[in-house]
Amino acid sequence: MLSLQESTEICSLLADASRQRLLLLLQAHALSAAELTEITGLAQSRVSTHLARLKRGGMVESERSDNAALYSARGLAGMAGNLWKQLAGGLDDAQLRADLERAEQVILARGIGQTWAERAAGRMDRHYSPGRSWEATAHALMGLLNLGEVLDLASGDGVFAELIAPHCRKLSCVDISEAVLAAARRRLAGHRNVSLHQGDMHRLPFDDARFDCVFALHALAYSGNPAKVLQEAARVLRPGGRLVLAALKEHPHADTMRTYDHQNLGFSTPQLQKLLRQSGLKVQSCAVTSQETRPPYFEVITAQALK
Repeated sequence: MLSLQESTEICSLLADASRQRLLLLLQAHALSAAELTEITGLAQSRVSTHLARLKRGGMVESERSDNAALYSARGLAGMAGNLWKQLAGGLDDAQLRADLERAEQVILARGIGQTWAERAAGRMDRHYSPGRSWEATAHALMGLLNLGEVLDLASGDGVFAELIAPHCRKLSCVDISEAVLAAARRRLAGHRNVSLHQGDMHRLPFDDARFDCVFALHALAYSGNPAKVLQEAARVLRPGGRLVLAALKEHPHADTMRTYDHQNLGFSTPQLQKLLRQSGLKVQSCAVTSQETRPPYFEVITAQALK
């Protein structure tokens, strides 16, 4: 519990736009005061003053690297840290995006005389490199798979289906929108093992125990009754079949979700685990596996379960 004085000090610490800019940068990167000055355009004296106050408040830490102190805000804890995480999760501002882009340039400039790999070591996941992408990695790994007969729930315009189709004996795609399926037909026209079905994922138009694998990648976001979707997925799986699921972690951003027609505000990992078990499935894994790098920093849960 906080005293009134402590509560006032925390609110005062965070009630400054410049300190918020610095905190967002320091959550993403370890930076020196000089680099923060270059990125933000603030006077170095102001940056130093803000850093000192944030450090006293337990919001940032520093360590020596070569001849400079590098500041970071990656170990946020306590009431102030928790409050800041809540605030940061709702921030989306052009200035903040520009700061983060400029920070990438400044970090790359550190390593003149080094190779790209040496400059980006420890942060390669944050930097662009020609041809290095999650899409390219996924295509490489897909060659290891033999998925059998597969169902893709809420399949949209076939982007994911196009990726997995060469590795399926048969692939059935289900979506409720005929307009979306029309786009999928054009995309998937060259794949003879793919069939598209207009239907409701709460009442799947398939016999029991038909599929070796069911994918529900962000399908639950479009359901007001996710338990029913998982029950149907379990019904159409063969014994030993696998459900692969991805869903947003629970979040407060209702206004943002209305833009995308989402029917819920995500799930907690215990909630998803419970829903999967109630559907008669054995949960193999269920955890937060990624977080977006731009506000509002949505987190994604992925899960696998067996029938």
